[in-house]
Amino acid sequence: MKIEILGPGCMKCEKLYEIVERTLKELGKEAEISKVKDIKSIMQYGVLMTPALVINGKVLCSGRVPGLTEVKGWLSKV
Repeated sequence: MKIEILGPGCMKCEKLYEIVERTLKELGKEAEISKVKDIKSIMQYGVLMTPALVINGKVLCSGRVPGLTEVKGWLSKV
């Protein structure tokens, strides 16, 4: 599973990263997690607001930090 956190590295981006890491540990899943800070790369996903969460190339959330339960739901399905 490939997970990308899109954003400039702000507090919200870091919070989203922490939530994803915590959720993966709770679910016992492994994934490649990367932070994408380059604006051109972020725009290729069509994301206009950050932070954004991308799992396996699909944008699941942008412009907000989703809750732990929401992220857990997404990661459980993958």
